[in-house]
Amino acid sequence: MLNKFQRLLSLLLCVVAMPVVAQQVPLNAESQTRLVVVLNVEQMRTDYISRFWNQFQEGGFKRLVNDGMVCENASMDLHIQKTVTGVPTLFTGVYPSRHGIVNDSWYDRLRQNDVDALRDDYFMTVGSDSKEGQLSAVKLLSPTIGDVLKLSSQNQSKVFSVALNANSAVFSAGHSADGAYWMDEQTGNMISSSYFVDQFPDWVRTFNDKGFAEMYVNRDWETLLPSTSYTESLADDYVLEPGYYEKWNTLPYNLSKLKSRAGSYKILKTTPFGNTMVKDFALALIEAEELGQDHTPDLLAVNFSSMDYEQGAFNPHSVEIQDLYLRLDRNIEHLLNYLDKEVGRDQYLVVLSSACSTGYPVNYLKEEFNMPVGFVAPERMVALLKSYLNISYGQGEWVEFIGDQQIYLNRDLIEKEDLELERVQEKAAAFINQFEGVKLALPAISFEQGDYMKSQLAVIANSFNFKRSGDILYALEDGWQPEYKYKRTIYNDNSRIPLVWYGKGVGKGSTLKQVEAVDMVPTILYSLGMGIPKHCTGRIIEDVLQGN
Repeated sequence: MLNKFQRLLSLLLCVVAMPVVAQQVPLNAESQTRLVVVLNVEQMRTDYISRFWNQFQEGGFKRLVNDGMVCENASMDLHIQKTVTGVPTLFTGVYPSRHGIVNDSWYDRLRQNDVDALRDDYFMTVGSDSKEGQLSAVKLLSPTIGDVLKLSSQNQSKVFSVALNANSAVFSAGHSADGAYWMDEQTGNMISSSYFVDQFPDWVRTFNDKGFAEMYVNRDWETLLPSTSYTESLADDYVLEPGYYEKWNTLPYNLSKLKSRAGSYKILKTTPFGNTMVKDFALALIEAEELGQDHTPDLLAVNFSSMDYEQGAFNPHSVEIQDLYLRLDRNIEHLLNYLDKEVGRDQYLVVLSSACSTGYPVNYLKEEFNMPVGFVAPERMVALLKSYLNISYGQGEWVEFIGDQQIYLNRDLIEKEDLELERVQEKAAAFINQFEGVKLALPAISFEQGDYMKSQLAVIANSFNFKRSGDILYALEDGWQPEYKYKRTIYNDNSRIPLVWYGKGVGKGSTLKQVEAVDMVPTILYSLGMGIPKHCTGRIIEDVLQGN
């Protein structure tokens, strides 16, 4: 088993080979930022801050916006928009075409089976007897910002992440982090993987012994403020809002009942109390690991959830979403006040963003606003494609694997039948293009040849990985969504994300310049006086650094 030092050396060989494209004169010890905190609020829309502004406290979102720099025109341009693809993009500064996490799973043509982006049986769960820690960042092909900090500081920087979901914790931590922690759904405890942690820290055991998860599921989720004050939301019993298990859609919620229905503590991921637990764990981590206490910059990634897997059950205009953000505002205020006290008000940098935004439900757009939107049935579409290929080329299993918005053809069969792969790809893509709701389907050969890198289809091209992506990649029309018969739909087509900078070296105000999620990493590194590795495809956001 590779230890941290060996993994760090292997990363060093990769990064050293990449020339630096930007170099700032290193800052002296006294002027160096001591701690960088990245707040990734999963599935956060850009309009949530302005919509709920009047009910926010002064020290949370308002403090970040009023005393920081807001990038008003930021986007996460991915073909498959999920946290599992967005988090590595945000924290590596490159797109899936480079970092390789094209989806939560993909088809490995060499081994002829599907590959999970995180699952790694070589490592063990640390902090629990479950298998929820048998994960690693091995399949992440690019170094994260934490990896670069470790390399640049000769392993002196401390790098940690915390989340409710494992994918956010693992991919925001990277390869050489000192620790990545997430919630075990079965026990409600914070756990890790032996990939990151050799021995479970005592301070984490102490935190788990307090039983926060059990405490939270034994209370009701009621509105923070009087229900009459939620004027920015739809009626709590809005008819087009399915709610939990398409049965409960009105506050208050009996979380104990929901936990029993879910069969685990995973229900916490859909409530504001899960975010509170993440915040409290982050505070305990900062204290126990002594982050920001010397002149070598440390990094902490704090990943908050926003309804998580129940996102589609609640409208972005729901009372539940508004209440969740009002409570998150207080969590952020608590975190900032703690950083003021323990690290120093002018000694840390905070970046607020989201690895994946969220859109409006199809039924809401269709019924309320008469939008020309609907559902696409991928399983039916592929079934018809299989029949079409059978008619065209003879009976056979021409489709080998189906992923989100991509289809993997049976290349061995195509070769055996002496067919040209690119012609079969083009024929299959042309067939998919005929379905209502499909904006465009393209054969992989187009991206392999680089035909679309500078066109309007660059979003798909940036997400195309030669070894991991499918043979046909398709995008849906605006507002349309897939609807699966046998699995839960996790889909988003809203690429706009929040990006707010606050703290040391950051100017005040806002910028309308177009920026991308991959710009976060090089901007942070530059603010720390470090060179930008060539592997980063993002640009330095100069407007943010007016304070330097």
